[in-house]
Amino acid sequence: MSATLADNVRRRFDGWGLASALAAALPLSALLGLVWLAAKPDAPVWAHLWAYVLPQQALTTFWLMLGVGALSAFIGTASAWMVTFYPIKMRRLIGWALLLPLAMPTYLMAYSYGDFLDEAGALYRLWQMIFPVTLYPDFRSLPGAVILLTLALYPYVYLSARTAFVQQSAVMIEAGRTLGLSPFTCFHRLGLPLARPAIIVGVALVLMECMNDIGAVEFLGVNTLTLGVYDTWVVRGNLAGAAQLALTLLAFMALLLALERSQRGKSVHYQRAGRQRSLPDFEATPRLLVLMSGFCLLPIILGFIVPVLLLLTHLPDAGWPRSMTQAAFNSFGLALAAALGALALGLILAFAARYGRVTRLFMVRMATLGYAVPGTVLALGIMTALAFLADASFGLVILSGSVSALVLAYVVRFLSLSFGTLEAGYGQIAPGLDMAAHSLGADKNATLRRVHLPLLRAPLVTAFLLVFVDVMKELPATLILRPFDFETLATHIYTYASLGQMEDAALPALIILAIGMVPVMFGIGVLERLRRR
Repeated sequence: MSATLADNVRRRFDGWGLASALAAALPLSALLGLVWLAAKPDAPVWAHLWAYVLPQQALTTFWLMLGVGALSAFIGTASAWMVTFYPIKMRRLIGWALLLPLAMPTYLMAYSYGDFLDEAGALYRLWQMIFPVTLYPDFRSLPGAVILLTLALYPYVYLSARTAFVQQSAVMIEAGRTLGLSPFTCFHRLGLPLARPAIIVGVALVLMECMNDIGAVEFLGVNTLTLGVYDTWVVRGNLAGAAQLALTLLAFMALLLALERSQRGKSVHYQRAGRQRSLPDFEATPRLLVLMSGFCLLPIILGFIVPVLLLLTHLPDAGWPRSMTQAAFNSFGLALAAALGALALGLILAFAARYGRVTRLFMVRMATLGYAVPGTVLALGIMTALAFLADASFGLVILSGSVSALVLAYVVRFLSLSFGTLEAGYGQIAPGLDMAAHSLGADKNATLRRVHLPLLRAPLVTAFLLVFVDVMKELPATLILRPFDFETLATHIYTYASLGQMEDAALPALIILAIGMVPVMFGIGVLERLRRR
């Protein structure tokens, strides 16, 4: 009897279940730290925040997210449909070039356009020669932030929509045309409903990135909740007030996630029949095809080509500055450590989810909440949790305010990227392979080592690159958690750009941009393989 009980305990609390629980404890500790800090009785600032700070910041955040989400959904979905189903000119070139703004961090987009669109810039002088000065649009405003953030973030929707469109059944589209449906009706009644879950996921990613942004909105003078958390903590020194604003920001994010889940529902669309055939092209007039090409080229030009050219014009003549070497070394070291940590935890969670029970699956989902938490909120929660552990003499004093805390924040925030990529990779491994391995006497560990890892080489590389590049670009958490006098390429750009010294910010910006091109090239290869399949 006791032996049977011991076997049951071992099955329920094996090493993989314990690893899942420890991984889930990382984001949960940050959230609990926020709640504990916000509830401290010695700092009752909520009344002041509610009266003078929160309404304006919440309203600004709402309009910013609404504008960026709607505009990104329109540009990303429309361009994906045109590139997939119309023989537009330069279709293959445009198809992969629409992903290029993914390599452009939002703060780089704002900084690169800053001097050009400012009242001291070249465009303003040209405007003075043609139009009245009073009609010149205000670049540093909420509409300006909506447009610039959309140019940097719409590829999330485009990638999701394009992937959904190229996986739709050719027979289904041809049947719609046979029944007399116009191309627009095919899009409205067939393509869009089937691609809606993927589009909603892309829009949710856009809104998460929009809510996480701090560099661009500060540069553009848009007072959002995320910027309010940073200013309340760092500028005003009010830690409890920052925690209370952070919880409000989390409520926004929870509402967003709930809305995304409710819109997706539980519907699943299977499109197997006819997928082996090439997707049909719709016929259109030459003038319409030219207009479609122009529509798709515009976000490429404004979202990538123009910012890169503007950054190139700011390159310093003095060459590589000394301070850049240490900042680049710090960025590469942090990105490497965080990518390896997120990759290891992501593999553990994906493997545990493959064999998971309900409780283990719940822990896996909790562990991957980090990407939905803005960097400022996550940094505040982690600092509070580490401070609590240090006060409790848990021997973790070295973590607080150190590079280790920074790496921990990166791992928590980007763990969902690693897990999601590996989970998708596991979806391509048939369960029959596991059963065959078990029938030959291999346990779970041996199955992972000898069956799963060789088949997961591509997802492992992809997950590593995604986390590595995102850590290189991450700014909010880095600004808050970095040790004193510790610079990365992102903070180097932020410091000099905020002082108007774009000559010193251009070189690290181009370095980050070049590194960000690596996963974009991988995404382009995936889309090309899907299109030809």
